[in-house]
Amino acid sequence: MSRRSSSFSNPLAFILLLSAVFLLFVAGIFLIGYAHIAATLPAPEELRDRANTFKTTTIYDREGNLLYEIFPNDAGRRTITPLASISHHLINATLAVEDPNFYHHPGVDPVGVARAVYYVLKQDERLPGGSGIPQQLVKLTFLSAEKTLTRKLKEAILAIEISRRYGKDEILEIYLNHIPYGNLAFGAEAAAQTYFDKPASHLTLAESSLIAGLTQAPGLYDPYRNWDRARDRQADVLRLMVEHGFITPDEATAAWLEWEGKGQDEILASDGSGFPHPHFVLMVRRQLEQTYGADVVSKGGLRVTTTLDLHLQQLAEDAVQEGIDALQKINANANNAALVAIAPESGEIVALVGSPDFNNDEIDGQINMALAPRQTGSVIKPLTYLATFEMPEDYWTPAKIIMDEKTQFPDGAGRPPYVPKNYDGKFHGPVSVRSALANSYNIPAVKALQHASIPALIQLAERLGITTLTRPDYGLSLTLGGGEVSLLEMTGAFAVFANGGERIEPHAILTVETDGGDLLEDNTGRSGSLVMSPAHAFLITSILSDQDARRPAFGASARLLELPDRPVAAKTGTTDDWRDGWTVGYTPQLVTGVWVGNTDNREMNHLSGVRSAAPIWRQFMQDAHKDLPVRRFSPPANVVKREVCSDTGFLAHPECEQRRTEFFKADQLPPDPTPTP
Repeated sequence: MSRRSSSFSNPLAFILLLSAVFLLFVAGIFLIGYAHIAATLPAPEELRDRANTFKTTTIYDREGNLLYEIFPNDAGRRTITPLASISHHLINATLAVEDPNFYHHPGVDPVGVARAVYYVLKQDERLPGGSGIPQQLVKLTFLSAEKTLTRKLKEAILAIEISRRYGKDEILEIYLNHIPYGNLAFGAEAAAQTYFDKPASHLTLAESSLIAGLTQAPGLYDPYRNWDRARDRQADVLRLMVEHGFITPDEATAAWLEWEGKGQDEILASDGSGFPHPHFVLMVRRQLEQTYGADVVSKGGLRVTTTLDLHLQQLAEDAVQEGIDALQKINANANNAALVAIAPESGEIVALVGSPDFNNDEIDGQINMALAPRQTGSVIKPLTYLATFEMPEDYWTPAKIIMDEKTQFPDGAGRPPYVPKNYDGKFHGPVSVRSALANSYNIPAVKALQHASIPALIQLAERLGITTLTRPDYGLSLTLGGGEVSLLEMTGAFAVFANGGERIEPHAILTVETDGGDLLEDNTGRSGSLVMSPAHAFLITSILSDQDARRPAFGASARLLELPDRPVAAKTGTTDDWRDGWTVGYTPQLVTGVWVGNTDNREMNHLSGVRSAAPIWRQFMQDAHKDLPVRRFSPPANVVKREVCSDTGFLAHPECEQRRTEFFKADQLPPDPTPTP
């Protein structure tokens, strides 16, 4: 008998051969099926892009303290963080709970899959969490969450493919940046900030074990609402960490006892229902959306550093709240106030308060009154007098004499003349421009606008950054507050005086970066442009800082416009119906504007700007300058000092009975009455 026929006559050999052929057939079918299913699935290379469908935009103060996070309404917070910047405690706790064999299986843990398939075939709703980290990542990024055998097979194949094409650390990093932890926190960094107000790199073992236990049921284990249940889950995590060799029993016990006797309020961060400095951060958000679009801002993971100085911001909020409290005690019928502070040499908005209480609906606290145009009162008068200084011919100077007397001004055909009155109801006769502006007399200011012209004042205001004087029907009352300007824009206009005529656009954003560190916007060291003569800027400053010149009208209240240790320039404003009180003033280092009134435009109880806004302004300015060196207003080289006759404003001559000294732009001296020989 031949060797061939004997081999077929051996039953065992035949069975073995047949088994081998069958196994090869099954393997072939499996490989064909695997390849077919794999070909219909998304490319594994898309994992990182699919995982990072959104990233949280973060807004910081100038020192890097987190102020606010922006994320999609249907998603949550996410800050992409490298694995090296995540606490090893959280990494180990996650592995113990989700996938202890993660670093040793090819993408699928066979024991876990077998258990899951068994429960699916039984149609048992108590499906255990048998999926490892790669499978969970596939489920979260590629596939639906349906519990069917087909989906489970697809999940396993994709998990294997992902594990072939990505390193284990990379898969774990993507997972830890994608997994939801509840309370709108997606990823380890967002969870660490949400629950413990710290970066993920600083999480302790106790904190990590609590966070790692949230992922399987974030709502069930929410520590804000179910603290005891969250603690029970934390105990399970610590037990699993011991069981899988990540920590010792003693370390687990120490982590558990770390919070013994403490309540959740002592352990957890605030639940995030509010956020600090809301008017400022929402203003920044609106600017970002205007520049980059709402979709990029809510999903793009921008890192935004602002100009906000937290110390000055707190001083501003305190001053506004205390000022409103004081006004309510005297029944002033004023329940709202706003404050803006700008560093004039950089244009940086270092503090901004839009109302005393953002959450107070009774005062419409969510309206940002720093941005709302309001009638200016007399606070616009410095711009009017500046317009007369800038006239190429027949210009005025601080020594110019104006008659403060009853005057009728034409107000258009068919209309009665305009007859302004002074705040004190009196006429003061011949007064200098210095005295008229310092004491805020109304009639001389109207004469100044008539001399310079309304278009000249509007054009000057536009040069200084004021955008809201757009009506075509302004009359001479514009210089007394007939137009509406926001506190931010008025404060920005005064910043030009403080900065010697150079305007640097007021801004709230220092830098904007992508999540990868690319710089999109950089306003540090922002340059400006000269929009008025430095000499004219100094002349206005000289008047507004002249304490003696303003005392006839302000009396004892003048102290509210002074600082005890340094010169300061300031101007108040009050609308004639008592709806708005203003004070805007500055040193070379800081310009601050304050508005007081009611959002609904109700009248205050006969409250002027010096009584309503000035106390808030002075408190803030005094506190803000405590650690700043004293700087004085220095005249530029083309400003000269000359002696003038007090009663005429002309250069002094031998017949002058009363004389005083005055500043002038070198090429704009007053007339010299001395006859030429």
